[in-house]
Amino acid sequence: MKPKRSSKAQRLDIIATLPQPVIETILCLLPIEEAAMTSILSKNWRYKWTTIPILKFSHYSVNISTAESYLCNRWDISDLERERIYEDIMRKRSHAIHQVLLQRQGPIHEFNISMDADDTCFEIDQIILDLSRNHTLKKLTLNFDGSDSYALPLFVFSLRHLTNLYLNTCNINHIPIFNGFGSLTSLSLKCIMISKETFMQLLSKCPKLKSLYLHVFDGDPLGHEYHIIMELFKCLPVIEHLMTSGYFIRLSVQDLVPKELQISLNHLKYCTIEDMCFVDDHGLPFLCVLIKCSPNLGKIKLDLNSISINTNCCYDIKCAKFVEHASVKFEELSAQLEEYSAKLKEHLNVWLERLNEVEIKFFGNFKLELEFVKFILARSPGLTKVILRTYGVNKNEELEMLKILSRVPHISPFEIVVEIMSKRVYVYKL
Repeated sequence: MKPKRSSKAQRLDIIATLPQPVIETILCLLPIEEAAMTSILSKNWRYKWTTIPILKFSHYSVNISTAESYLCNRWDISDLERERIYEDIMRKRSHAIHQVLLQRQGPIHEFNISMDADDTCFEIDQIILDLSRNHTLKKLTLNFDGSDSYALPLFVFSLRHLTNLYLNTCNINHIPIFNGFGSLTSLSLKCIMISKETFMQLLSKCPKLKSLYLHVFDGDPLGHEYHIIMELFKCLPVIEHLMTSGYFIRLSVQDLVPKELQISLNHLKYCTIEDMCFVDDHGLPFLCVLIKCSPNLGKIKLDLNSISINTNCCYDIKCAKFVEHASVKFEELSAQLEEYSAKLKEHLNVWLERLNEVEIKFFGNFKLELEFVKFILARSPGLTKVILRTYGVNKNEELEMLKILSRVPHISPFEIVVEIMSKRVYVYKL
């Protein structure tokens, strides 16, 4: 006698009998609209989606009509009509998010919203106000795209239990007197409009901050007011992972980098600097001071931006030297190059016992770049790997570079991984 096959409804019941945390984990992996659609499966599934602790909303979370989508992409409609359509779409999206929040039956641990917004988006204000009444929220992501920065409402700072905060394209006008984010360990600020005083007040109220990402555009006001590097590090006593991008170093440091900081970053283990430039007045001094004040640094990752130099000059990649451009004379650039090379010699007493990996992207094998690698090799007894993602460097130049590096005094053997932008990879053990 053949065994009787279970029906589809019975199979659904088997899934429904899984422990609630398992079901929540499964539903959290689905887009929020698909998770909500599970309510039609059966009576057992009607309210299961309302208890998932992670909510993520994006442009695609709410379907807009084909006609509205078509009108938004047309070029021959008036700005007034386009704005009306945009506001209608925002209302529909906000209404859908409100409906989800109203049907919630459990705590919210993570909330993520990624969509268009402008500086006066009252619908999103109301959503954040509803979240501010939830004392269980741990992670908040506000990722906006728009021509104007979204004006962050003050009640965001009432979310005192946050551990992770990500803000993109937001305007923080003023932070009132508040108790701070006592539990915040990770902060990411990308394209944020914020004053120096507000920025420092925010950091000073995050005593447990371990990870900080700062991305500053040239037009952001953060660096136009004051040089903040000294105050910045004083606000990061337990920082472990520091990432900077854009114009942060140039705008906040300029020519006022001291030889030593008044504070040691003893907890810093991982440093990432994007858009790094060796041949300006601040990149190399900042990096040297940071390394000197971080005795427990384990990894350095640099994304070079050597081609865009603020002295109206450019690199001759084939000759690996400066060339004259516009009114800048070659003799002046050569003198500048020697001046920057001397900056490395000011930090000969640096000793990085815990540094084990260095990664440099867009490595061009220029003199200062090569001198920096030699500087690190001679002062890092625990170094095990150097990754050089080269750009504009041919095979002969690579071999010459390896000969130079092999002659640098080093205590322990290490690997040099040379990765060409064309994905060819060479590994050399020295």
